[in-house]
Amino acid sequence: MNNLSKLNTSDGPVLSANGLTKRFGKLKAVEELTFEMPRGGVIGFVGPNGAGKSTTIRMLLGLIRPTGGNAEVLGHGICTPSAYLHKVGAIIESPVFYPSLSGSNNLRALAKLGGFLPEQVPRVLEMVGLSSRASDKVANYSLGMKQRLGIAVALLPNPELLILDEPTNGLDPAGIVEIRNLLRQIGNSGRTVFVSTHLLSEVEAEADRLVMIHNGRLVFAGELADIMQRACEAVYAAPENTADLPLLTRIISESGHLFRQEDDAIIITAPKEWSSELNRLATSKGVNLRELRPECESLEDVFLSMTRGEVAT
Repeated sequence: MNNLSKLNTSDGPVLSANGLTKRFGKLKAVEELTFEMPRGGVIGFVGPNGAGKSTTIRMLLGLIRPTGGNAEVLGHGICTPSAYLHKVGAIIESPVFYPSLSGSNNLRALAKLGGFLPEQVPRVLEMVGLSSRASDKVANYSLGMKQRLGIAVALLPNPELLILDEPTNGLDPAGIVEIRNLLRQIGNSGRTVFVSTHLLSEVEAEADRLVMIHNGRLVFAGELADIMQRACEAVYAAPENTADLPLLTRIISESGHLFRQEDDAIIITAPKEWSSELNRLATSKGVNLRELRPECESLEDVFLSMTRGEVAT
């Protein structure tokens, strides 16, 4: 794939929400989301299926109205989507193409429908790395190529903001890597990519910043580096005798540290320097440790801890 040309954008946050809420009858799909994200790079919008991600995206795009609160996209309130949608490209469902037409002709047809210049078609095909397959019928495209063609459609307006809802769904590992690399290139071009996914391992590999939600509520919003620093503040401890697990658990609890048990070991939320103190406390109570080491958790581990209420937010 080719490097993307830089895009000059305005200052100010790309997205902000203040108490954004959406109810469907008695169901609270999104509840009082408040966050602000600066422009540029890749923003991961993460949470399990059913967390409220798609509902939030539809509010940001002006497709449904919030029940309460408000949000801004590119400095404009979501109550007036016409003020910003011409600067936004989006995929909120799996793209559908004419299988008997080439990738290029599909884009030309969609450009005409959207009122975009046909000269944009070769540019966006190059951006997504499909120039060499532009004349091939879409029926002969792999799922990953179809996803890239969908991203090309979203790039037709030369947007400042690209919003993608689960763009790697159904892809094999090679296809996921292709999309990941493409999103990083787009984010490095001056645009902002806001990508929704339940695959936390993927967003860990591609995002600069995160908005994490669970059951419609905000869990975390900020720099990926900040939450990954938190991920490395853990200690793994395993007693030599599994019968000592209850006593070791009590020692850790009395020290004031948060923890969780995994099989015959305990993961403690604590700086790695606390390992020596834990060893001293365990020894004083007659507990021998067969393993004691700093533990860097994955983003998924941290998310699970946060949503269990085990880590302060």
